[in-house]
Amino acid sequence: MALVKLENVTKRFGDVVAVNNLSYEVRDKEFMCMLGPSGCGKTTTLRMIAGVERPDEGSIYIDDLMVNDVPSKDRDIAMVFQFYVMYPNMKAFDQIAFPLKIRNIPKDEIKRRVKEAAETLGIGHLLDKPVERLTMGERQRVELGRAMVKEPKVYLLDEPLTNLDAKLRTRMRAELKRLQKKLETTTIYVTHDQLEAITMADKIAVMNLGRLLQYDTPETIYDHPKNLFVAGFIGSPAMNFIDCTFVERDDKAFLDAGEFLYNITELRNLIKEQKTSSELILGVRPEHISVRKRSVKKDLIEAQVSVMEPIGNRLTLHLNVGKRPVTVNTYAMEIAVGESVWITFDRSKIHVFDKKTENTII
Repeated sequence: MALVKLENVTKRFGDVVAVNNLSYEVRDKEFMCMLGPSGCGKTTTLRMIAGVERPDEGSIYIDDLMVNDVPSKDRDIAMVFQFYVMYPNMKAFDQIAFPLKIRNIPKDEIKRRVKEAAETLGIGHLLDKPVERLTMGERQRVELGRAMVKEPKVYLLDEPLTNLDAKLRTRMRAELKRLQKKLETTTIYVTHDQLEAITMADKIAVMNLGRLLQYDTPETIYDHPKNLFVAGFIGSPAMNFIDCTFVERDDKAFLDAGEFLYNITELRNLIKEQKTSSELILGVRPEHISVRKRSVKKDLIEAQVSVMEPIGNRLTLHLNVGKRPVTVNTYAMEIAVGESVWITFDRSKIHVFDKKTENTII
C-alpha cells in the first residue's frame, strides 16, 4: 500500500505564499495529476512530498507515516524531473543502475532490475549506448528506468514530457499510462498541460495561486467544474464565457446577453437561490453548440463566421454574435468566412456562474 495524504499544507518563500492550506489524498495505485498554470504551486508541492522542501504548516503522510521530518532518501519515492539528469560519459545501463550502485545492491540484483526495466520500457538495445548518443525520447526512457529500478512506493514526475516534440509527447503519454497500470505504483504527475491531465489521470488536482480549486476525476472536472477558473482551464478549445444579466419578464426568466435573450425559466429558482447579484456568466463549451445554415426556429441565435480552422473531419468556427466572440467545434461543413449562421446551445450542458464570486451555480 502507498497512500499519499496532505493535510493543510502551506509553504512560504518570504512574503510569497507558494502553497496555501492544501489538502488531498492520493489512494494506493492511483495516477494523480496536479494541474495548473506556471507558478500555481504544483512543483513546490511535489518537492515537499519528495522531501526537497519542508512545509511551513501542515502534514504530509506516506501510508500512515508523517514524513515532514523524514529525509528524502528514506521516503521510498522516485522522482523524474522536467530536465533529464544524465551523468556524462556513462552508458545507459550505468545511468539506470546508478541509484542501486550507491546503495550497494548486489551486482546480480542490479543486472536483473536494469534488464527488467529496460525491457518494460523497450530500451534493452540501448543499454550499451553512451548518453551522448541518445535521443530526447530515449533519455526520457532511461530516466524513467532509473526511477523504476528503485522499486519505490511512490513515483513523482515533474513535467517529464515538456522537452519532447508533439508527436513523441502523444506516444509517451500512452506509454506512461500503460506503464503505471502495469507497475501498480502510486504516481503523482505535475503538468500545466490539461490534455495530459485529462488523458492520463485517475484524479486531477486543479491548482491556482497556491490553492486547490477542485480535486476529482477528469470526467467530473470537465462536466461539472466548481468555478470559472476550472471551467476555463480545462478543455480545448476553451469554454465560451458570455456576460449576462438575470431578468424576469412576463413570468419567465432570461439571461440577457445584450445581443440575445436566453430563456432559463426552468432554472430560475436554482439561480435565484445562489446568485449574489443579477450579474451572471453563461458558459458553453464549443462542442456543445450546434450550427445551422438556416434559421428554422425562433430561439436560434444569429452569428457571423470570422475565422475557420478545419482539422480533418472537425471544424473550429470563430463566430461573432454582435460584438461577442463565440467558438464552436463542429463537424466539417461547407461554409465561408463572413457568412451568417444560426446557433443553439445544448441546454443539458450549459453552465451558469456568479460573476462576483466566480462560483458555479449550474
